[in-house]
Amino acid sequence: MALLVATGLPAEAAQTQSLDQRFEYLSKNGNSACTPAFADSIAKMPPTARLQGSCCAEMDRKRYAEQVQGLTKYAAIPEIPPDPYDIAAGVAQKAMSYYGLPLSADQQRIYQYAMDNSQEKGPCCCQCWRWTTYGGLAKFLIAEHRFTGEQVVEVWNLSDGCGGSG
Repeated sequence: MALLVATGLPAEAAQTQSLDQRFEYLSKNGNSACTPAFADSIAKMPPTARLQGSCCAEMDRKRYAEQVQGLTKYAAIPEIPPDPYDIAAGVAQKAMSYYGLPLSADQQRIYQYAMDNSQEKGPCCCQCWRWTTYGGLAKFLIAEHRFTGEQVVEVWNLSDGCGGSG
């Protein structure tokens, strides 16, 4: 499986590209897959490798812009990827490590609220690498940043990397 960096540039340079350039690249050159093999491969990737593109459907330009713009609200939290279609493997690895994080009863209620109220009824449409990544991220945000269920829902909805118009 090829590990991609948008347009062959370092991640920092890729982030300065225009949204249109990033969309054009990511919508045609993704490496993301909803398979157990791909999920397992993430742990072996270098932290700077990129998980790119959509898993399930074609990316939608309008929705992509909404997502990237909406995620700027969370720029101060480095664990939240700023682009749901271009995630550093190290960020995914860290978030995945939180998936088994035990939550208190109150925290579990917050997590369950997010499960019940997000667009996908969970962190993703299927139990792929994104499910574990964003499920772990949610547990971290609840435990460490005291996120509410509504905030987790917002992060999950903005981070939907399945493609389509939302």
